[in-house]
Amino acid sequence: MQVGIFAKTFPEIGAKPALLAAKKAGYDTVQFNMACIGMPAMPDEIPDDVAFGIAATSRETGVAIAALSGTYNMIHPDVAARADGLRRLAIVIKAAKAMGAPMVTLCTGSRDDKDQWKHHPDNDTPEAWADLCTEMEKAAQLAEAHDIALGIEPEL
Repeated sequence: MQVGIFAKTFPEIGAKPALLAAKKAGYDTVQFNMACIGMPAMPDEIPDDVAFGIAATSRETGVAIAALSGTYNMIHPDVAARADGLRRLAIVIKAAKAMGAPMVTLCTGSRDDKDQWKHHPDNDTPEAWADLCTEMEKAAQLAEAHDIALGIEPEL
């Protein structure tokens, strides 16, 4: 087992500066986030040359990308917001494969419509659980199609 770090921990922008910052801090593996290169964390597109460039930088620096962030609010109260998150997740999963990242991370989300990491009393409802199970099934199908594992960041 290797201990890694969330690449977004470091303020550097750009794949090489972010990965070198992780290496300088003593890490040989990271969870990458597209925000590290100045893109939205869940972008509308990730061109193949960008994904392949990040993979090349990973090899060049010797810092492996163990996972790519794919967090969206899987229990958002608005079905359209969940659908948009799932659409963006598909983009991230495809890019993860091109980057050589074997895993995409997800968060369970929140019924809070503004902050996916904020507690909301409706998070504990059977409806929220049912929505999470439905979203996870869809996410699992996307990941399986690209031979990508999913890691879950649970939100209390």
